[in-house]
Amino acid sequence: MADENRKLAMVVFGGTVDKLYPAAIMASGAVMNDMDVDIFITFWGMMPFRKGAPYQLQSVSKDHEEMGAAMMRAMQEKKVPSWYDTLQQAKEIGNVHVHACAMTADLFGLGQDDFEPIVDDIIGVGEFIDMAASATTTMYLG
Repeated sequence: MADENRKLAMVVFGGTVDKLYPAAIMASGAVMNDMDVDIFITFWGMMPFRKGAPYQLQSVSKDHEEMGAAMMRAMQEKKVPSWYDTLQQAKEIGNVHVHACAMTADLFGLGQDDFEPIVDDIIGVGEFIDMAASATTTMYLG
């Protein structure tokens, strides 16, 4: 288990490939540096975690859509693992927890069974705020 004084808390709001890769890479880097990681997925950041969705996702944000196809091609050519596989590997290496936002899940009518197994639970924002308050590093990835 990671040093209890070293924690990363992330809020993931964006649901496109270019937003999810940084979350997965940051989680991976954190566990490699002996940190615990709590990821709070909310709104559009929650949608790619629904059953069957991770490997179908190909979209990038509007800010970078003109480079999306080239980025995806380059990643395939270089055999870069998907954002989902990268995050799954981080969970296998260290103490990484993915929490779905209870309010967003309720808004979209989603329960625990609607998510891929990588999602550990559905929690309220207050519970995540407590986690973030004890983290040494907090990030928002929109």
